[in-house]
Amino acid sequence: MPVPRRLFARSTWPEAQYVASVLRSETTGGFLMLLAAAAALLWANVASGSYEALRTTTVGPASLHLDLDLATWAADGLLAIFFLVAGLELKRELVVGSLRRPAEAILPIVAAACGMIGPIAVYLLVNGIGGGSPDGWAVPTATDIAFALAVLAVIGSQLPSALRAFLLTLAVVDDLLAILLIAIFFTTDVRLWPLAGAAAILVAYHLMQRRNIHAWWLYVPMGVVAWALMHESGVHATVVGVAFGLLTRAHRRAGEHQAPAERIEHRVRPFSAVLCVPIFALFAAGVTVSGPSIREVFTEPVALGVVLGLVAGKAIGVFGGTYLIARFTKAELNPDLTWSDVFGLATIAGIGFTVSLLIGELAFRDDPHMEELVKTAVLVGSILAALIATVLLARRNTIYRRMAEEESRDEDRDGIPDVYEVDGQDTQG
Repeated sequence: MPVPRRLFARSTWPEAQYVASVLRSETTGGFLMLLAAAAALLWANVASGSYEALRTTTVGPASLHLDLDLATWAADGLLAIFFLVAGLELKRELVVGSLRRPAEAILPIVAAACGMIGPIAVYLLVNGIGGGSPDGWAVPTATDIAFALAVLAVIGSQLPSALRAFLLTLAVVDDLLAILLIAIFFTTDVRLWPLAGAAAILVAYHLMQRRNIHAWWLYVPMGVVAWALMHESGVHATVVGVAFGLLTRAHRRAGEHQAPAERIEHRVRPFSAVLCVPIFALFAAGVTVSGPSIREVFTEPVALGVVLGLVAGKAIGVFGGTYLIARFTKAELNPDLTWSDVFGLATIAGIGFTVSLLIGELAFRDDPHMEELVKTAVLVGSILAALIATVLLARRNTIYRRMAEEESRDEDRDGIPDVYEVDGQDTQG
């Protein structure tokens, strides 16, 4: 009799080690990002003049059309590094990680897709009924991996690692879908020659990767030039980051301790998590908060659509996609988990800070008031999603902590060590 496939099954030992390493880095970055966002809010509301003066300070060579303000450098430049890490992570998952197996890849892919469809549907419904603008439909579609993992680290330290691994993979797929939305729907006046130049550099990089050329001193200038050309082409420059990540070789060759994708990700991820994302948050999260602005968030259709899209649309979409996979593939939920755990995790996916702020800037770049309001709505929606997830998962976390303590006492009595699965075989941890 065939064994039914399980959702959120135990990870292999190498995969568990990798996930633990990523979680440590992203969680640290998430806390730093929250501090930067809090600092931005405080600064913008106490000394808005100096905050705006810093955001609009222009630096860069005008002859290359790169005389950009600091806020744009953070959004277009630093986030390109953030998306490079996302691309490297996705490439690794596709080649040697959980996404290489179609039976396991289908869950995070469908959950991420439904996690975008849900917020879009909620946003369009709210604005259709309220007569608002449809332009912000993409704002509530993204999940902020650093923010979400930081929250999960606080409220769900004892939750099974399979849930955290699922959230990580879900966010990686979500990042790819988000960058596709940015590239397709927020690109105007495309200039073909700079785009062709960037594409040529990417092709050269791909060929160099296939020939096993290790030349960081050459790759870095190639990346900078490709970024500048992509920026000049009119396509959002962060697309270059994902492209370089996906073109990096992710399988090891004879004599290699690490594949290039793994090596580059290991070196760049701390820089992205600890510096790039917090700096972007510092420049993007500084909105003026007042009683009228908060009221407008819950009365203006665009802002309300963003809030409800993040809080309700994301949770319904991710949970619904996961349930549909279980329903139509006849897969069974891991007996160590409950569906309330899955719903709590789906609620955390509604934390859409970094990429949602970026999409909000792109969607309403010609309307400063609406851009400011949408940023406030993203902050409010992300905070509400975090609070609801805290309520849903805190009790479950307490239950899992008690279970872990009981298992630890049992192991102390019988001397049986932990067991992890490695390539289908059980091995001692």
